[in-house]
Amino acid sequence: MPTVKVSAKGWIVIPADIRKRYGIKPGDEVVIIDYGGSLGIVPRLRDPVAEACGILADEGPSLTQELLRERRRELKREEARLAGDSVDDG
Repeated sequence: MPTVKVSAKGWIVIPADIRKRYGIKPGDEVVIIDYGGSLGIVPRLRDPVAEACGILADEGPSLTQELLRERRRELKREEARLAGDSVDDG
């Protein structure tokens, strides 16, 4: 774990290997996070929407598809109720 000194102006130097690993270039912004006793330096996302795209992909069954199936079942039940019939819930 690298150790760095804080300058009189409060500056620190992020070691080159860490800058390369996280793609931090001159002029990039970083966020300082106070974890209550520990500090974290996190590269600021250049385009948060683009960088978040796909992070939830393939996380199991689609809740949207299940909701749509349930809505179709509800519609069939309601139509049957209005028609005076009964419909299987499956």
